[in-house]
Amino acid sequence: MLAALLLGASTLVLAEADVDADKNHPHPAAALTGQNGASALANNPTRVLASRPLTDLNALIDQVADRRVLCIGEQHDRYADHLNQTAIIEGLLARGRSLAIGLEMFQQPHQDALDAYVSGAIDEAELLRRTEYFDRWRFDYRLYRPILTLARAQRIPLIALNLESELTRQVGDGGIASLSDANRARLPAIERTDAAYRARLEAIFKQHPPEQQHQFEHFLEVQLLWDEGMADRAARYLREHPQTTLVILAGSGHIEYGQGIPKRLARRLPLAMATILNGQGRTPEHEMADFFLYSEPVALPESGKLGVLLGQPAPEGGVLIEGFAEPSGAQAAGLTIGDRIVRVAEQPITRYADMRLVLLDATPGQRVRVEAVRSRMLGGDETLTVEVELH
Repeated sequence: MLAALLLGASTLVLAEADVDADKNHPHPAAALTGQNGASALANNPTRVLASRPLTDLNALIDQVADRRVLCIGEQHDRYADHLNQTAIIEGLLARGRSLAIGLEMFQQPHQDALDAYVSGAIDEAELLRRTEYFDRWRFDYRLYRPILTLARAQRIPLIALNLESELTRQVGDGGIASLSDANRARLPAIERTDAAYRARLEAIFKQHPPEQQHQFEHFLEVQLLWDEGMADRAARYLREHPQTTLVILAGSGHIEYGQGIPKRLARRLPLAMATILNGQGRTPEHEMADFFLYSEPVALPESGKLGVLLGQPAPEGGVLIEGFAEPSGAQAAGLTIGDRIVRVAEQPITRYADMRLVLLDATPGQRVRVEAVRSRMLGGDETLTVEVELH
């Protein structure tokens, strides 16, 4: 399988302890000066990476196999990150570790659906429906499929880490103070004194338009809720399963510098932990992570698309076409703005998520049957059935 191939393939690993040269033993040349009298070596910001420490995933797994918690960061849409996550999980299994996988991309109220999927009680499509995956996360599910398929095959518990988006959305709009007493009582304990955490988020938020800058405190509270909520759920699971290693998969921003999930998990439950990040485009720093992964990009195969921009579900059923992409097989087949798509490939369409699910494994060039309803100005509806070539 692909994950097994990755263990011996092109991913290289850098341990953070090998990043910096020794700053405590200046070379005698540091006393020399250049033409302007300044030392070219003293306080020089250049960082040096020696090639000798570079290793592979097997060696990394040997080093971290005894940790109770592994936090593996990801760029959500980078397929290579998810293949590396799968490979590390596979390697831990091969070393006899009892595992659970904590997932940012699933929300805590949907834990029952994850349990049913791992047990074999429901299939992949039903998992995606019950967790409302395409409404709540939206990244191409195929990015995560290797991880979930491995978990199901090996009966590895999948743990929904994230708080429900209804809660964090309200905090984003009005802050924690806007929540009801009942919802505030449900929140995890929040630690707000980390100045470095705040400064890092302030730097990120400054990229927002000037008219939004007054909303930073709400933005900060959402980030705190995400990090504290995921750390709290992870700690509860680890307490209940003291013999299990928890592999946490989350966006790199929740892991780097240890300020998000790692620090907040350690506050609740001090355990041996390691943090792993994709090193592409980063300057490795001791404080950022324990290990950095360097791997070649891996392209997720293109998926087939109808080429339509969908609106909200229509009261009469189906989903309205609000526009077309370029190129659009649906437009070429004769569909127009205002048509209601009610069925694709013999599957009923009642909302956006239905479309994503039915086309999940479709490929460009594939032809699918689309049924749509067109309202006539003089009354009555016309049902259209067309063959659409996906792009």
